[in-house]
Amino acid sequence: MQQDTPTFSPKRWGWFGLSPLIVFLSVYLLTSICVGSFDKMPITVAFTVASIYAVAITRGIKLEERIRQYSRGASDPNILLMIWIFVLAGAFATGAKSMGAIDATVNLILSLLPSSLLLPGLFIAACFISLSIGTSVGTVIALVPIALGLGESLGLSNAYVAAVVTGGAFFGDNLSFISDTTIAATRTQGCSMKDKFRANIAIVLPAAIIALVLYFVVGLELPAVRPSGEAGSFFLTLPYLLVLVAAVAGMNVLGVLTLGIIACGAVGLGTGALPAWDWIAALGSGITGMGELIIVTLMAGGVLELIRYNGGIDYLLKHLTRGISGKRGAELTIAILVSVANLCTANNTIAILTTGKVSREITKQYGLDPRKTASILDTFSCFVQGLIPYGAQLLLASKLAGVSPMDIVPNLYYPFIMGGCALLSILLRFPRRYSR
Repeated sequence: MQQDTPTFSPKRWGWFGLSPLIVFLSVYLLTSICVGSFDKMPITVAFTVASIYAVAITRGIKLEERIRQYSRGASDPNILLMIWIFVLAGAFATGAKSMGAIDATVNLILSLLPSSLLLPGLFIAACFISLSIGTSVGTVIALVPIALGLGESLGLSNAYVAAVVTGGAFFGDNLSFISDTTIAATRTQGCSMKDKFRANIAIVLPAAIIALVLYFVVGLELPAVRPSGEAGSFFLTLPYLLVLVAAVAGMNVLGVLTLGIIACGAVGLGTGALPAWDWIAALGSGITGMGELIIVTLMAGGVLELIRYNGGIDYLLKHLTRGISGKRGAELTIAILVSVANLCTANNTIAILTTGKVSREITKQYGLDPRKTASILDTFSCFVQGLIPYGAQLLLASKLAGVSPMDIVPNLYYPFIMGGCALLSILLRFPRRYSR
C-alpha cells in the first residue's frame, strides 16, 4: 500500500550535526595518514562507518524514518544522474580499451606532438573541452583514458596524468557559460554571465598560465617517444574523435557516452578488432567495475543529507557570517561559506545554491560587486571540489586510473594555484574594477 512520505522537523544539533563528516574524514584521512598509505583504508568502509554514525545520532524520529531520510539523500536526482554517467562511462572506457581505441589514439597523438608538448597539450585540451561542454565530469571521462596511455608511454604515473586532465577540467567548469556552477553563481547574485566571466577570467587565467608553464617545464625532461601504431589503426581512433566532437558540439554527456559505446561496437565489429561477444563482455566488465564508485556516491549522498537534516549546514551559515569587518572580510566570509558548504555537500553547484542567498545579502550589506561575488562563489567551490577525495571528479578519475583519489590530489597543480589566485584577489583587492 502506498504511503505518504512523512515530513519531519529537523532536530537542530548545531555543530554536532557536522560530526558525520568529521567521522568520515577521521576514518579515511587520518587512518590512511597514520598507516602511511591511502590504499589500506577503502573509502567504502569509511563511508559505511560515517553512514551508520549519521543514522545513529539523528534524533526525534524513528529508526525507520532516519533510514528513509538517508535514502532520500542517496536517491537525489543529482546522485542518480551521476550513477548513470558512471555506468555509461565504465562501459565506454572498457569497450574502447578492448578494441584498441586508446592505443590507437595515443599513437596518433605521439605522431603529431613531441614529448615535451604532451603534458601542456593535455592540459590545454582539458581546459578547452571543459570550457566547451561546461562539465568537468565529461572532460574527465573523455580525456583520462587517453592521458593514461600517454603517461604509460612517457613513464609517468597514472595519478600524475589523471591530475593533469582533472585539473584542467575545472578551468572550464569554473568559466563556461553552460556550466551549472556559472549559471547558479550568476543567478543567485543577479549578474550577467558575460560580466561574471570577465571578472572571473582575470582571477583564474594567471593560474592556468602558471600551471601550463609548470607542465611545459616537466615536459622538457620527458624522453622522446615514437608511436608504435599499425596500418589502419586510425580507424580505431574514430570512437574517441566522435566523442570529443560531440562533446564540444554541446551534446548531453549521457548522449555522448551512448554514442561512444555504439561507435566502439560499430568500429570494433567493422574492423574485426573486437568480436561481438568480446565487446559485450567488455561492456559488462566496465559497468560492474564502477560498482565501488556507485556505492560510494550513494552513501555520500545519504550522509550529506543527514548532515543537512540535522542542521549542520545551517549552523555553518549562521556562525560563519558573524563578525564580518569591511569588504575584504565580507569576501573572505563568502569564500569560506561556499568552501565549507562544498566540503559538506561534495557538489559545487549545490554548494553555490546553498550559500547563494546569504552571499547576496552580504554583497548588498557591504557594497560588494555582485560580479566579483559570483566569481568568488564559483572559483572557491571549484577549488574545493577539485581536492576532496569523495567528489565525483576525483572518484571517477581515480577509478579510471586505478589509483586512490588521494594519490591524485598532490599532483593537482591548477586547482591549488587557482585557489591561491582567488585568495590573493580578495586580500590584494583585484581586479580593481570589481573590488571597489
